[in-house]
Amino acid sequence: MPRLLFFYLFKRVALGVLVVQLALSVPVVLSYLLYQLPPAAVRGGLVMPALVGITPTVAFVTLPMAVGLATALEFSRMASEGMIAVLYALRLSAWSICRPALTLAAAITLFGYVLANFIAPYYSSNMQDVLNVVKNSLNHRMLDAAHFYTFDNGLKTLYIERWLTPDLAANLFIRQISIEKMQEETITAASAEFRRNDAGVIVALSNGSIQTRTLPSGGDVRISNFDQYAMALPMQGSGALPNRDWRGVYELSAGPFIANRALAVTDPHLLGEWAAEAAKRFGVPLLSLTHTLLALALGLTFGNITGRRGAGGGLLNMAAPTAHIIFLVALESLMRLSWYFAFLLIAFAAAEAGLSLWLLARLNRRDLPVKLAAGQPFQLKPTA
Repeated sequence: MPRLLFFYLFKRVALGVLVVQLALSVPVVLSYLLYQLPPAAVRGGLVMPALVGITPTVAFVTLPMAVGLATALEFSRMASEGMIAVLYALRLSAWSICRPALTLAAAITLFGYVLANFIAPYYSSNMQDVLNVVKNSLNHRMLDAAHFYTFDNGLKTLYIERWLTPDLAANLFIRQISIEKMQEETITAASAEFRRNDAGVIVALSNGSIQTRTLPSGGDVRISNFDQYAMALPMQGSGALPNRDWRGVYELSAGPFIANRALAVTDPHLLGEWAAEAAKRFGVPLLSLTHTLLALALGLTFGNITGRRGAGGGLLNMAAPTAHIIFLVALESLMRLSWYFAFLLIAFAAAEAGLSLWLLARLNRRDLPVKLAAGQPFQLKPTA
């Protein structure tokens, strides 16, 4: 294939991949954020960390579907405009016509592996940190009035009667237990201002009292009043999101993830989670090639290269997205039951690739009839 024509087709398919990828990823990311984050997360400034955390994962999962669909749409357009017939008339083989799309798919496959094994795990920690903040109410701007909140495994209890501003509350109640001192403190204040620092949140209390009693008897109660009092809360600071005491396998880069299998085999549940993540990391990026092959094989075999009929074009274009959805559903549902289902997924991908290669090989071996405007069949022998 001439270099100019190669780069023309390459750019056309690449532009289609970009458009389809955006069309697929943006709704998925937004719907996930709307489902996982409460409205108060906007006030807490958690939307951007969550967006950064989830976007790479959604990108590498949807990228193979985008490649397959963009390839099918581009070759459907070429067929409807008679461009496929022109390429055959130039004595180009089926493999030559497919080469730009396959080259792009190979490059996207390599990028998908980098995205799945290094970029997405690194940024997925942001999303888990945000969910940790939401689940444990670690952002003071997410606290609702007239609700009790507990922190430090129930050692601290916080209650706010109402908010005056996003950072200023009226009538605050705090109950905290100190295991080291064997004391229970009950703090009430007329107003409280929440101030963030790098490590956490400082609460500046005004016009209140502190009731202290010893544990476990509850005797020896002392009450003291104050005009100003400050205390620290284990919440989200300005420097970073709060630290978590756990990490998921989806947060590990390629090397630590593979090494984690030795720990996962000790627990069937952990092994199922590890196997599902492994199939996603190492199987999904490779689907960029198999879906592209499927789109090319179906488009060139069953599509009308003269552009006269296009009744089945829509169904052919949906083949790659349908195969991708089936693969993902099987991956998420079956792999968590047993890692032996990995062989079924491998067989599915191999069957898709094998069928596509067989159809393209048939096209490359035999003469292809091309109906021109006069309606007379021409036998054109493709060449490499």
